[in-house]
Amino acid sequence: MAAAGAVRAARRARRGFDIFVADVPWTVSSKELKEYFAQFGAVQRCQLPFDKDTGFHKRYCWIKFSSPEDVQNTLQKDSHILEGSKLSVKLQQSRRFNQQKDNNE
Repeated sequence: MAAAGAVRAARRARRGFDIFVADVPWTVSSKELKEYFAQFGAVQRCQLPFDKDTGFHKRYCWIKFSSPEDVQNTLQKDSHILEGSKLSVKLQQSRRFNQQKDNNE
């Protein structure tokens, strides 16, 4: 029961993030991600989830910026390369928004 509450709390916390980043190299830390994305604007938070069984991060993260302009600066760049790997950077959208969009079509 407590685990279900923790999952719901984590989902609520992610709603406040601006971008979703996939294909994060195994060797990159949350601090390094924050430093990389700081070139586009002020980073408030970087959430890099870890697998409790393996101890490794899950190769994706969420980034929260201080302003919408910072988000646009990030999305305008064609490709993001970190430690030789191309990151997949997308605007974070809530599930509710996606579900409403699907229902309207």
